[in-house]
Amino acid sequence: MATPTNSSTKLGLLVLSGLFLFILTLYIIGKNQNMFGSSYKLKARFTEVNGLMKGNNIRFSGIQAGTVKSIRIIDDTTIEVVMMINNDLKPYIHTNADASIGTEGLIGNKVINITPGKGIASIAEDGDMLNTRRLVNTEDMLQTLSKTNDNIATISEGLKQTVQRINTSAALWRLLNDSSLPANTRSALAHIRQASANADRLTGDLQGLISDVRHGKGAAGTLLADTVFANKLTATLDNLRLAGMQAGAAVESLDSTVKDVHENLTNGKGTVTALLRDTAMLNRVNASLENIQKGTESFSQDMEALKHNFLLRGYFRKLEKKQKKEKAY
Repeated sequence: MATPTNSSTKLGLLVLSGLFLFILTLYIIGKNQNMFGSSYKLKARFTEVNGLMKGNNIRFSGIQAGTVKSIRIIDDTTIEVVMMINNDLKPYIHTNADASIGTEGLIGNKVINITPGKGIASIAEDGDMLNTRRLVNTEDMLQTLSKTNDNIATISEGLKQTVQRINTSAALWRLLNDSSLPANTRSALAHIRQASANADRLTGDLQGLISDVRHGKGAAGTLLADTVFANKLTATLDNLRLAGMQAGAAVESLDSTVKDVHENLTNGKGTVTALLRDTAMLNRVNASLENIQKGTESFSQDMEALKHNFLLRGYFRKLEKKQKKEKAY
């Protein structure tokens, strides 16, 4: 039978062992939470923390660097996070480093990732504020995947309807089953190639013609390159322009004269109006015309009498013969 001394010793050892294990556990947990060992504080401000909680891990370039000490709301758009960082990493974290909220794995706990910045900057001291940037989180990816699935479903439905319309289109199947379609297509392509070749030849001929004209070859080139001809053409155009101006002035003068005559006739003024409206003058003009007509008839009779006079008969006969010869030729 065991003595009381031995039992007390064993009980004491058991209690000490349990106490040692308890202290060791607390130390390990405290070290993980930076409760023990030296550390310093850094701050970062986010618009949202996406479920970040006090005690979550902080990593620098993938290395465990500390834990989240506190989360405080500054205003409706700013949340300040205080981070406890191990002093061992202090020489490597600079003021231009970026802090972002990520996830441990796909759906694990939230974590703050500190990534080095570009360029040269001073080392971050206790209480400094780090820059922040927002990363795509799991919720954003799930929302994007949901939208993508919806779009794929819509596209799939559209493709399904398109395939059904193609399957039920008798005209399309008749076109596809037409045995003459390949031959007609080849013929059309041959015509297109021929037309393209003709267009190429026409373009080459046109370029040659333009080149000849530029170098003064051919009739068109000679006309375009001949400065004397160009000067004559310019002078001719000037003369035509001057003649047009003179004709326009003559037309304007004639139009003015006609207007004056019309106005005189309307108002009863002018010589023409007097002649047209003076009855005595018209009677005298008519009498003069009758006298002239009578004088002309008398002159004709006298000429006829002279033709039969024996003194002038030979002259008139010679004149008639000469007139007949001229008509004969």
